[in-house]
Amino acid sequence: MADTMDMSRFDLQDPPLKHPPVRGRCPSCGSESLFLGSGGYVTCSVIGCKNPGAPTAVLAGPKVATSLNDFAARCHAANAKWWHDTAGLRLARNKGELLMLMVSELSEAMEGERKGLMDDKLPHRRMAEVELADTLIRIFDYAAGFGYDLQGAFEEKMAYNATRVDHTHEARAQAGGKQW
Repeated sequence: MADTMDMSRFDLQDPPLKHPPVRGRCPSCGSESLFLGSGGYVTCSVIGCKNPGAPTAVLAGPKVATSLNDFAARCHAANAKWWHDTAGLRLARNKGELLMLMVSELSEAMEGERKGLMDDKLPHRRMAEVELADTLIRIFDYAAGFGYDLQGAFEEKMAYNATRVDHTHEARAQAGGKQW
């Protein structure tokens, strides 16, 4: 006896299911092209989007970062609006300007240390602490925005620095050695 499927639960007159649109911008590409996909995941429909699953990741909340590149991706997703125009097209960002904004955050940290100030926006924290966090946010956003592998560079640079002769006490004690 052949198995048969109970077709009574299907209404063949109903139109095919569509993916309902979702209001908001994709944190990866900045476009207003979100929809609720199969399985309940909010997804970007832009074909060129580098991370169409980014909306679901943001909605799921922060994951525990396990690498510098994770922090970079999180900061860049949070700042996607600064990398795209209102039509969702990627903006050409000025690298020099972005680097100097990092320097400005460090200058604010210096001012906080110099004056022993508490932060004006997070008054339970020291200003220097918050401005250093702002610096990291800008660095991570920049790195992800331009596709840098901070974790790889960090690991390689730490290994290299461990072998540098000019990073020894003996080399620094010599005439012409690094003082700081």
